[in-house]
Formats: sequence, structure tokens, C-alpha cells
Amino acid sequence: MVKLTIAFVGLAAASASAAPLLHKRIAQVIADSTAKWEQACLAAGGAQQCNPLSITAFTTLLAAAGPCEQQDAADKMMDLAKQLKSDDMIRFTQIFVQQPRNSPNSVAIPYCQTAPRNPELNGLFQCQFVGSNQNTFANGAALGAAGTIPFGLNAPLNPLGSCPANPQGPVPDGQQLVDITTNPNAPGTAGGAAPPASTTSAVVAAPPAATSVAPPAASSAAAPPAATPAAGGSDKGGFQLANGQAAQKLNAKFATLSASSSCTDGEQACVGTAFAQCVGGKFVTTYCGAAPLTCAALPLVNSAGTSITCTTTADAEARIAATGATGGLTGSGASSTPAGTDANTGSQDDASTKAPSTPAPSTGNTGSGSGFQLQNGKDAQALNAKFAELTASSSCTEGESACVSGGFAQCVSGKFVVTQCAGGLTCVALPLVNKAGTSIACTTQADALSRIQATGATGGITGA
Repeated sequence: MVKLTIAFVGLAAASASAAPLLHKRIAQVIADSTAKWEQACLAAGGAQQCNPLSITAFTTLLAAAGPCEQQDAADKMMDLAKQLKSDDMIRFTQIFVQQPRNSPNSVAIPYCQTAPRNPELNGLFQCQFVGSNQNTFANGAALGAAGTIPFGLNAPLNPLGSCPANPQGPVPDGQQLVDITTNPNAPGTAGGAAPPASTTSAVVAAPPAATSVAPPAASSAAAPPAATPAAGGSDKGGFQLANGQAAQKLNAKFATLSASSSCTDGEQACVGTAFAQCVGGKFVTTYCGAAPLTCAALPLVNSAGTSITCTTTADAEARIAATGATGGLTGSGASSTPAGTDANTGSQDDASTKAPSTPAPSTGNTGSGSGFQLQNGKDAQALNAKFAELTASSSCTEGESACVSGGFAQCVSGKFVVTQCAGGLTCVALPLVNKAGTSIACTTQADALSRIQATGATGGITGA
């Protein structure tokens, strides 16, 4: 089972009645947490066993994951590391299990209260991010309550938010432990040290817990990004420029919309940073996920038209500029997030769009492109190959996004909910243009193929 590298299009409808988040969300590029482990795995001969485990592991850093899912994933990583006899994989696994998890409203994340299967992971637990309130936890508990003290300890950590790999305290917001240290400080291993000392003093009363807003329930009313028509010229150069200009006009229009704007049933747009569809005369918004993701209109590559999808502003601008259109995202030179919006206000906790640095190998792919662009093409191919194996009955993890039978799918209560793309379109993974990563969108097979080939990747949409 494939756990998607890039859950950047959330299918949870925004709740108009939900209370605002009291704190800014603390997130990270979760794929970075296992990238070095995956590279070590490939070097050790793990081949196609590496990428699926890497993906499964980094998705446990999302706030929606259970308190022991990160440790469970680390156990599986450790199993393979010992099978391949790779010291690097063992070390990177020990660091991964201590990586802080996303915090939706800047509170600490509860600790797993069971022992790991592998003794190499004994005494290891996640750090917290420095911006989190270390006295309040995401389950509503105050410091000292169940789940607020790591397994095996009997008093709060000193300092709070620390972990064996970073005993001096919490980790800077959004940073990866694997980029800060190469020493996991695992108890009982070479070069290891004991976990941060716990204090036996009385626990100081914590301030009242902040109200945590749970992600809204998934709604079948929300639809995935769909293609929109655009006027264009008769020759290739003509329609490409027209597509860029059409995308700019749409983005300029979207910048004027709000959730209360009037609309026609079925109409699709971007409202703030969210994807929106008109249902019952009102826009239902679907948040794209953590910044820098935003909703934008993009030009198609090989036919007249545009698509609406979740991507980064820089990627959208690069795609528009590639058509010859000038003036940035809206044609007026504007390139910022629409006024009055906050990319961090989405209540869906999604993964970053950045793909793992070393995806599972794609057979038949010997593209001649260079740098991250070629890698992006191969990443998209690897994802599309995985999607081809999925069905609506495939097992999945809550919130996981994918393409299933040509439709956009999100995992809800352990099952994929599939929303078919608009007429003639299909769901595919696409390479980003100006940074490492991929995106998922509803587009044509020909458009997807053109975008992948433009990176230098060969072997078609799946690399096969």
C-alpha cells in the first residue's frame, strides 16, 4: 500500500461555524524527515522496499496521527535496517523517531505510552517544536497528565520539549532533527547517552488549555481541481500564451472572491488560498494545506485551457511565465497571497508538497534532464505508477490523498472517497516547475505527459 508523499489537496470542507485557531500552526516539510534514511536504504540494496516505508513513516508526523504511529513506523524502518545490516539506516531511524510532529495550534504532542518492538528504539521519543506550549498538549491534557510524560519516565522532562537527540530543549519550528544532529543519543548504543533527565519536583500548574479545533469532516460536495476553458490561438505558441493570460485573468478574478461571494452551482474557483466549489449557491472551500501552498489557476501545456489546483505561488508564476505571459500571477505583477488571507488558517493538517528526495526507482526511465526538474518528473512517474495499483477498496491512512481509477481520492475512515474529475479529465501527479516536489491535479493525459517529458524524464506518465 502506498502512502502518498504529497497530501497537498485536502478534501475536507471548511466549516463555516468552526471557531478560529487560537495559535499559529507549526508544520514542516515532512518528507525531509526520512529522505536521508531512504537514500541510505537504496545504497544498502533495499530497492523498492525503501520508498513505501519512507512515505508511511513521514505521514505519521501529521497532527492527525495517533501517539504511537510514529514509533510503529520507526519499528518497520528498523526491521529493514537490520535486515540490510545498515548502520546508517539504524541511526537515521533512531533520529526519525525523535522528530517533532506537526502541531495544529502550537501545543505539545502527546507521547506514545507503549514500548517499541526493537530494542534499538528503547528510551527514544519525539522532541517538541520550540513554538509549542510545553505545558498544554493536543489531547487537552495539562502537563503531568497521562500521555504528557514519555514512556518509562515518571516525571516531566527537564528541559520540557527535549529528547535524547536534542537534550538541550525543543527543536526550532519546522526544522528536521536529521539536519541538526547525526547522533541519536540512543541509550545502550555506541556514542549514546541517557534520555534527558526527568525532574521529581512537583509539577507547576499549567495555564488553561487552548481550545483545539478538530479537522472538519470530509464532504462529498467538495470537488478536486478541474480544468476550465480558455480562449486560445490556432497554433501551439498562440494557445500557450493565451492559456497563460487566461490563467492570469482567473487568478485576478479569484483575488476578489470571498466565501460569501455569489456563485453558480458547480462553479469552481480559488477563494483565499483554498480550492472552492459552489454548492447550493455558496462556496464550499477545501484548504490546500500548510503554507506555502495556495490555490491557483494554471495554464495547460499542450491544448487550450487552464486548470485549478493547489500548488505554490512560485510554481504557478513559473508555469505562467513559461507561456510568455508577463505580469506574474494575475497579470498585474502581483505575486503575493490574496489580501486578507492567511495560508496557515486551514484546519486540515496536510503534508508538504515536497516529494522525497529519492523516490522508488522508475523502470525504463533514463531521462536526460538535470537537477530537481528531472527528479520531479521521476517522482511524478513513480507516484502515477503507484496510483495505477490502487482501487477504492485499497487500505489507506486517514487524510491520505491519491488518484484512484482516474479520480481524486482522499482516505476517510479508512476508505478512499473518490471524486471523479470533470469531463474528459483524469487525476495525475505532476512535477513542480521551479522547486523540488510534485502536485496532484485533474488534467488531460496529454497535458500530464507533456509536463513530465519537459523535465527530461522518459517512459511516459508512469516511467514504464
